[in-house]
Amino acid sequence: MAQVLNLRNINVEGKTVLVRVDINSPLQPKSQEFLDDTRIKAIVPTLNLLTKAKVVLLAHQSRPGKKDFTNTLGHSRELGRILGRNVKWVEDIHGVKAMQAIESLADGEILMLNNVRMDLEEVSTKGDFLVMSETKIIQRLSSVVDVFVNDAFACSHRNSPSIVGFTHTLPCVAGELMKREIDGLDAALESPRRPCIAVVGGIKVEDSISVADNMLRKGIADEVWATGGGANLLIEYSGIDIGELNHNFLVGELGEAYHSTVATAKSMLNDFADKIKLPTDLAANIEDNRVDLTLADLPVAAPIFDIGINSTMTLSAAIKSAGTIILNGPAGVFELTDFALGTIEMLNACAESTGYVVVGGGHTATLIKNRGLSRKMGHLSTGGGACLNYLAGKVLPGIASLEYSARKYQLTISQSITDN
Repeated sequence: MAQVLNLRNINVEGKTVLVRVDINSPLQPKSQEFLDDTRIKAIVPTLNLLTKAKVVLLAHQSRPGKKDFTNTLGHSRELGRILGRNVKWVEDIHGVKAMQAIESLADGEILMLNNVRMDLEEVSTKGDFLVMSETKIIQRLSSVVDVFVNDAFACSHRNSPSIVGFTHTLPCVAGELMKREIDGLDAALESPRRPCIAVVGGIKVEDSISVADNMLRKGIADEVWATGGGANLLIEYSGIDIGELNHNFLVGELGEAYHSTVATAKSMLNDFADKIKLPTDLAANIEDNRVDLTLADLPVAAPIFDIGINSTMTLSAAIKSAGTIILNGPAGVFELTDFALGTIEMLNACAESTGYVVVGGGHTATLIKNRGLSRKMGHLSTGGGACLNYLAGKVLPGIASLEYSARKYQLTISQSITDN
């Protein structure tokens, strides 16, 4: 369990607080209007705890070279609309304009800095926490603020100055969104209601195999149910030929990670054969038609796009009877109507389950929101890669930074610790 401090543990009244947020949003290509303001709304609970502080927001939008890489002026206006109050903006990150704007803030005011990825140090600096702390962006901002709040869980797997650079310069605490993510994921990882099943899928096969392996070896999951690309890989290395086209797709998708992923898959199949549940039938795209095939019908020359009908029914029943369900990725190519069955029924089963459901970010979370099922899930993560890394037991630099700071500043700020 991550041991971090949060905003309920410190007194920020009258302080200048720098908050790293992830409000990276889809924009209309020509008008740059917001197509979805979900991430902007998600930071409101943190801001509600900072009404007596001077608040400085540090954010990014896309990355250099992308069409939606732009400044954060629109984000400040959209946040202001959501809050019903003015949010100041400065076309600067840590230069003279930014320093002056920060120092002129009054208690209760909010200032948003420009897109942090417009700073060369942010996108190019490599190294550990100490190296990050020596960058100009960190040194300058640290000189005018009192506390750093990381509320950008979705970026926590990134080792960049704005995420980990303040580790050695300021007290660093988790924002409300970050706290909710850690608490929600830890609830499933530390003390899951039994039986606990992990349903892994999607196209990120390396991540799926890593998540499954971690949960089995640590005794978190009682069973792993494989769908998507991960299922195809495990079926192949359980001794069934899935067809040259499907094999080559996995090789191409995994790239340099192919051999290490296969090694992990083989080891997992060898050590936990009784706990890994593979599909008994699959759906192939044959001349743009869904054709369900049993494993005995393999190999197939067409691409496998979904789990089969029987496997879908079996998985749904397992989900409904589980105490904890950790869901990562869709069961197939749900964007195509004929191959959405496995994914849709899987999500419906999660919504009907009385168990605690944790859903990784990315396409699955978006689909759940679009189908109006969010409130029926125990925890819907905002972070794709960050969530997968956390579930896979990997160290997230952003959270490691908060843990380091909690240890370092525990004595310094102990006088302001309050009951949580």
